[in-house]
Amino acid sequence: TSMLATLTIHLHLPGCASLKEKRGRIKPFMARLRREFNLSVAELGLQDQWQQAIIGCAMIGNQHAYLDSAMQTVSHWVEANWTDGDVIEQQMEFIL
Repeated sequence: TSMLATLTIHLHLPGCASLKEKRGRIKPFMARLRREFNLSVAELGLQDQWQQAIIGCAMIGNQHAYLDSAMQTVSHWVEANWTDGDVIEQQMEFIL
C-alpha cells in the first residue's frame, strides 16, 4: 500500500517589506526543494502576510521508513538552507 508523507514548514522572513519581495525569496527556495528532493512543494498559507510563509512538501511512497528518512532529510536541509530568516515550526504527517 502506498502512503503520503507531508512536511509543513512555517517560515519567518524578517525585514520583508512587500508581497513581491516575499515571493522573490520564497519561489527560488521552493524550486530548489523540488529540484533537490523531487517532491511536490506549494505555499499553503499566510499568502497575504509579508513576513511569514507556510510551505507544504509532499511525497508518495510505499515504505514508511523510506518516507520518514526522506522527510527528515528535507527537514534538516530546510534548517540549514533557509538563510532569509527563521524556521518557526516544521510538522511531519504520514497518511495511509
